[in-house]
Amino acid sequence: MTDATTPTAAPREWRLASRPTGWPTPENFELAESDVPALGDGQIRVRNEVLSVDPYMRGRMSAAKSYAAPYEVGAAMTGGAVGVVEESRADGVAVGDHVLHGLGWREVAVLDAKDARVVDTDAAPASSYLGVLGMTGLTAYAGLKRIAEVKEGDVVFVSGAAGAVGGAVGQIAKALGAGKVIGSAGSPEKVRHLTEDLGFDAAFSYRDRKVSEALRELAPDGIDVYFDNVGGEHLEAAIGSLRLGGRIAVCGMISVYNDTEPAPGPRNLARLIQTRGRIEGFLVGDHYDLAGEYAAQAATWLADGSLSLRETAVDGFENAVDAFLGVMRGDNTGKMVVRL
Repeated sequence: MTDATTPTAAPREWRLASRPTGWPTPENFELAESDVPALGDGQIRVRNEVLSVDPYMRGRMSAAKSYAAPYEVGAAMTGGAVGVVEESRADGVAVGDHVLHGLGWREVAVLDAKDARVVDTDAAPASSYLGVLGMTGLTAYAGLKRIAEVKEGDVVFVSGAAGAVGGAVGQIAKALGAGKVIGSAGSPEKVRHLTEDLGFDAAFSYRDRKVSEALRELAPDGIDVYFDNVGGEHLEAAIGSLRLGGRIAVCGMISVYNDTEPAPGPRNLARLIQTRGRIEGFLVGDHYDLAGEYAAQAATWLADGSLSLRETAVDGFENAVDAFLGVMRGDNTGKMVVRL
């Protein structure tokens, strides 16, 4: 057993105060003191250093049945985090180790060591394990390789391309041999980021023109793969541009997460008959068997510059809700993290 001195200041946590209707507001959240339990055998106490805020968390704020259990009103929320171990009653995890785990939204977490993974913060920044070296990167890789089955020379379109997953998708698609990668984003600055920093072949702002018009110009012969992070108009436009045997991997639909009424479906699904196209939704949790393969590939791509670390960081635990709301507005370029 190893131990370290516990700071005297009471640690805090963010709780869901009420379920949002439509767009979340700061009033839906409460900052409160945490009750940190004593450790049992096999457990560790972690002081979080960086937290992840992600679009999928909006779904968990609803009581509706989904792939993940809803957050409980009045209880601390959860999410990805990396922190340093302050106390350990678990073999193989020592005080001072950095670990990746799922009890974010709090300053201090107590959890079973089996639910954490020791990470090397000398090899890469802690935040990268929440981004391209973590679930974000694996999501992009699994969606491209297993769901969309990207092939050499494919024309790939990705929506929400300046976000955490979208940016990784564009870079990984190029690394896997895509012939052309097109991205959509929400501002001219983000469009420049895609082409100048991330190596996209073309990009456009969906706020400046219709998605269908942009695709007709940038992919006049159509697209082979669409990686969907947005839904809505983007999905309909992608179906309209799909080539014979085209594939659509549905990762997220942030454009409808805050709708209070069901969004209309794409009006052109009949094109899937003509193109023999395929649409498949996926969750990264079903593809963790690819984690080792992806980690090896990602290390190579980071070393040769094919994959870069991009993030937007907000400082201060008290600003975690503001950071989450920023993700919902699309304020971030790359992964949004909160540095404690």
